[in-house]
Amino acid sequence: MASINDVIKESIRAFEEKIGYEFKDKTYIQTALTHSSFANEHKEFNYNERLEFLGDSVLGLVVSDYLFRARNDLPEGKLTRLRANVVCEESLSAVARKINLGDHLFLGKGEKASGGSNRDSILADATEAVIAAIYLDGGFDQAKDFILSNLRDTIAKNIDGNIFRDYKTILQEIIQGNNGKISYKLVGESGPDHNKEFEMQVKCGQDTIGIGKGKNKKEAEKEAARDALVKMGEL
Repeated sequence: MASINDVIKESIRAFEEKIGYEFKDKTYIQTALTHSSFANEHKEFNYNERLEFLGDSVLGLVVSDYLFRARNDLPEGKLTRLRANVVCEESLSAVARKINLGDHLFLGKGEKASGGSNRDSILADATEAVIAAIYLDGGFDQAKDFILSNLRDTIAKNIDGNIFRDYKTILQEIIQGNNGKISYKLVGESGPDHNKEFEMQVKCGQDTIGIGKGKNKKEAEKEAARDALVKMGEL
């Protein structure tokens, strides 16, 4: 039976092959792929939260620089909104799934059993940690190449306004412009703990103006806002 270290080495090798980057110092990527639940069970391992912190900053700089150069016609506020859409949990977890990151995460037994390898928050955090690992091991240009190769399409689609639009902000601006007030209400919850679906209503005053479903409340709220905008003829 293979030891934990052998399993980790093989998983790292396969992940390096998937992303097209070989680490000189394997410690960086090992830590990036290690969730706190695994480190709690195996005290000799460090987990990835500090790398998430660094990766978030590297990611923000790369995306900010790209948007600044690509859209010199946009003011600071719109650039900030574009960046937020690109570096959000939804787009980062999509990157993680594209590179099969969940298959290579080191999770504790309970976290793994509850579907942690496919949870958006865990995947997004691990993506940031991987960015930091590449940055520390290979430098800024290597990290930039990884980020843009995986997020360039998302950035382009955001610039074109086709996907990942901030529907909640758009709806709020429209409603407030007409002196209205919106609120969100949870009206349904179904499925097992590791794969729940939430249903939210968005209301203007006492009137329900949109309904949406999602894997978490935030996503369901966004879909409810999008539904309201469609019904209002704004999309």
